[in-house]
Amino acid sequence: MVITIEKAVNILKNCMAFNRPQHVQWFLTRRCNYRCNSCQIWQDQDYDELSTKEVLSGLDVLRKMGTIEVVFSGGNPLLRDDIDEILAYASRFFITTVYDNGSLAAEKIEDLKHADFVAISLDSLDPHKNDYIKGVKGAWRRAMESIRKLKENGIRVSVSPIISMHNIDEIVKLTQYFVERDIPVWYCLYSYDALASHKESFSIGRKKDDYNIVDANKIIQLCTEIMEMRHKYSNILVTENLLKALINLYANGTRIWECKALQNFIVINHKGQVSGCHIQEPIGSIHELPKIWNSSKLDNLRRKYQKCSKCTYLCYIFYSLHGNIHGNLQIIKEHWKNVKLFMKLFDQ
Repeated sequence: MVITIEKAVNILKNCMAFNRPQHVQWFLTRRCNYRCNSCQIWQDQDYDELSTKEVLSGLDVLRKMGTIEVVFSGGNPLLRDDIDEILAYASRFFITTVYDNGSLAAEKIEDLKHADFVAISLDSLDPHKNDYIKGVKGAWRRAMESIRKLKENGIRVSVSPIISMHNIDEIVKLTQYFVERDIPVWYCLYSYDALASHKESFSIGRKKDDYNIVDANKIIQLCTEIMEMRHKYSNILVTENLLKALINLYANGTRIWECKALQNFIVINHKGQVSGCHIQEPIGSIHELPKIWNSSKLDNLRRKYQKCSKCTYLCYIFYSLHGNIHGNLQIIKEHWKNVKLFMKLFDQ
């Protein structure tokens, strides 16, 4: 991971700004080589996606609008032949993260050296359980091999389990296993597209009863234990504010945040269409975004989304909770706490 002074300064500057799409999740593709039981993307794959030139042009738009970080996911973004060029360009300007289900990272080490972070989806230390969740035999073995190779090659790899009723009792053990090996852990929480319709930007999946978190006491206990572990381990990449918000949600059924979709975060789908989140209808293309960002139409949508309480996607909760200058700086500090150059600038 190479962090230039120019990149660090620009990120700090954009952290201080208001009314910018500072955090972007870009679903680069709907192609996927796994058959995860908690997701339906693989059942509805689409080969219609932006070209390399169009993606790079879209990144230029984000750079000019003051974006801080870009997370590339899918589908599996590593299925794109041009992922090396995309990551190399994005990492010049943004904190750049790319997700892999563990199947391809070991084969694309040179490409992934461009990314600031590579997140590997691994849901269990039990090979049979993980393979069942991923829907592919050998998924656990390939993920563990990817994690090992990435770390050996000096690439900042993290593990990202999806917490569900299938693995909620082993998340603490999984976390401890990896953080003790100096591999950060960032969590996803099983959720589904509660507002799903044919107009949604990027469908992920419908409700699966056996995955859905129905035991409030277990998730509260898990969040409490993770909060305690954070005092011992510095590489658990989740904030105390997020954990407290989840505890309150499952204990009282209330949300202490308002969704900030189209305020400080946006989603871009594989066709380059922008939306507040993936379950909402696109508002235009990435190239149209600068013209409509301050429009009355988007202001009305922002007010509408603030009242939304239909999902528990952790990334959206995370950015909503930290949707201000202090929150942005906290995110940067949490994610880059081991990067000496950036922290030196941060502390000035």
